[in-house]
Amino acid sequence: MLAQSILSVFALAAAVGAQSSSVTPAPLATGNPRGAVYVANVKGKGGLIAEVHATTGKDGNGVEFTVNVQGLPAEGGPFMYHLHEKRVPEDGNCTATGAHIDPYKRGEVPICDESKPETCQTGDLSGKFGNITEQSWSQVYTDLYSSTIPGTPAFFGDLSVVFHLSNKTRIGCANFQGGDFTPSGTAGSSGIPQPTGTGHFGNGTSTVAPTSTGSATGTPVAPSEPAQQTTNAAQKLVAGGAGVVLAAMAFAL
Repeated sequence: MLAQSILSVFALAAAVGAQSSSVTPAPLATGNPRGAVYVANVKGKGGLIAEVHATTGKDGNGVEFTVNVQGLPAEGGPFMYHLHEKRVPEDGNCTATGAHIDPYKRGEVPICDESKPETCQTGDLSGKFGNITEQSWSQVYTDLYSSTIPGTPAFFGDLSVVFHLSNKTRIGCANFQGGDFTPSGTAGSSGIPQPTGTGHFGNGTSTVAPTSTGSATGTPVAPSEPAQQTTNAAQKLVAGGAGVVLAAMAFAL
């Protein structure tokens, strides 16, 4: 009985360590074309209206997202939103958009650690930059791991965005469409230049950006520091597993 219990705990610890060490850090998305713009306009359940505006980040690094949401329900939050791997069909069925964009096969478990965005699913924007906690909400941030280069693993411009309740129920979705950036001329209430066409915006913005930086040119390359962070995380989990083993042995004895 004692031997069986110890073997079970060892197996659990090994599984935890293997799961952590198998996470492939996303490469920095550099060399994105200047002025590329993609916009998704969402009209969801219960009066939900949202716009996700995405444009190439500074010096071609990553993507700057401007997310504006109105009309979220009074209950069911905090709310999540993600870039999904398929387009919304003509019938508007959000379930048909599939799973999150996840080119490196990271999976949804364990949940995203926002302090290490390179280890999260590429499409898990709310995991990397925070869930929505208000019925009307706005945020601006740069995701260094999304791309505006068609054909690259982190490209989302021909895919979709989906909004969820905290229980993962899908309450709104829309496809991204290409747009034209207007650096001078009409601006929204936030003062941020808007793409041509119409959209729906909330009031105010907040800025959140990861501390990592990438080079301004070249193709996506894996950063060395995030890889080390992933290794450290794996070591901590393995160490934690070892602690579980020792605790189990002490209890059994």
